[in-house]
Amino acid sequence: MPNAPPLRAVVFDLDDTLYLERDYVRSGFRAVSRWAQEALAVDAARVFAELWQAFEQGARGDTFDRWLRSQGLKVGEHLPAMLRAYREHAPSIRPLPGAPALLERLHRRLRTGLISDGQAAVQRRKLSALGLARHLDAVVLTDELGREFWKPHPRAFEEMVERLGVEPASTVYVADNCAKDFLGARQVGLRTIRVRHAGAEHCLRDPPTEQHAPEATVEGLEALTPGPSLLAGVERGGLV
Repeated sequence: MPNAPPLRAVVFDLDDTLYLERDYVRSGFRAVSRWAQEALAVDAARVFAELWQAFEQGARGDTFDRWLRSQGLKVGEHLPAMLRAYREHAPSIRPLPGAPALLERLHRRLRTGLISDGQAAVQRRKLSALGLARHLDAVVLTDELGREFWKPHPRAFEEMVERLGVEPASTVYVADNCAKDFLGARQVGLRTIRVRHAGAEHCLRDPPTEQHAPEATVEGLEALTPGPSLLAGVERGGLV
């Protein structure tokens, strides 16, 4: 992008970009297991092992339903409480190595932001547990805009550049999921980088269309190294 304006802002996704989402799932399963021990008089360690095994085997979205049925329990009777235990627990999660230092360095030079899907209260608890909010000038949770504005809808990206007071072309969005993260960003005119982490949900999945693809892909946050010419070489594969 030889005619691109100077970089003024870097905006991040949250899940599987600044921490591994599987760590949140693990934390949530432990909370659900404690609930099950108290409410159902079952061993918490066993419940956790069974839930985690199902997750590792690919269960997504109906893990609790499956577990309740396997125990001969009524899904309608117990599922709401399991979901509350999962969604309302205080997460035990940590940023990916290098994430806090990277955000701190970027924040000294540029405007910084975060855009994330998911239930707003859940995402705010995650951000609080990670301790990263102090390095961010703006946070846009798409759930607070309305469920219809979750990514890939471009509304959150329009909102972000307005809050930061920057032009889209002087802003880069760093995220992980090609199915939803980059389409809306590109429609608004942001530059885009995909970051891949081992163990992330979408790290091996290809973009569904050319329009969903980022400008560049890097392996891990360590590739996003701030410097005097920050992002001048995004088209060459990363922040330089």
